[in-house]
Amino acid sequence: MVKYVAGRLAMNLPSSVDVGDLESFGFFGLLDALEKYDAERNTKFETYATTRIRGAIIDGLRSLDWVPRSTRSKARLVESQIHELTNELGRTPTNEEVATALGLSLDEYFGLLSELKGANLFSLDEAAASEQAGENLKILDLVVDQELLPDQQLMEKESVEELAAAIAQLPEREQLVLALYYREDLTLKEIGHVLQVSESRVSQIHTKALMTLRSKLS
Repeated sequence: MVKYVAGRLAMNLPSSVDVGDLESFGFFGLLDALEKYDAERNTKFETYATTRIRGAIIDGLRSLDWVPRSTRSKARLVESQIHELTNELGRTPTNEEVATALGLSLDEYFGLLSELKGANLFSLDEAAASEQAGENLKILDLVVDQELLPDQQLMEKESVEELAAAIAQLPEREQLVLALYYREDLTLKEIGHVLQVSESRVSQIHTKALMTLRSKLS
């Protein structure tokens, strides 16, 4: 499980990131899952452990601060531009429209998306609701079946509905890439065969989709 999760995450990270380091981070997530798993809940161990492993790897990467500050700034710029265009156009902007707004050629824009892959990783322990509002619901609670308080259950339902609505507004190809990657567990290379495009192009589509969703949900 650790090797599987680490391998899937590595596909969206720069080649400078060592897969062995990812597996080391993931092993601690597996140990955490073994310690905290409650067999009485209606959640398969594999589902629970996979989420914990992924969270541990992402937390490990963030502790290393492996994403350069300049890359984070570029990611925020693209997200901001997508957000502005979405409000202006009343729909998700095309690649051409985002590239033009950024003052880039289409090839330069795709190159930027390739540079930004992996910049969208987040910690599963981040709050999914404002702590100032007295909530304590974390992102992990949205993806792992846990016993939530009634107000947390309502927030979970609303969060899932908002995410589903945001995905439904994405271009068809971006929706397909997300479905094949996250629901069908296909690799970027396998998705490339389905769409008849290169693996790098699939990675660009995936990055654009995630950045668009972040801009819609932020």
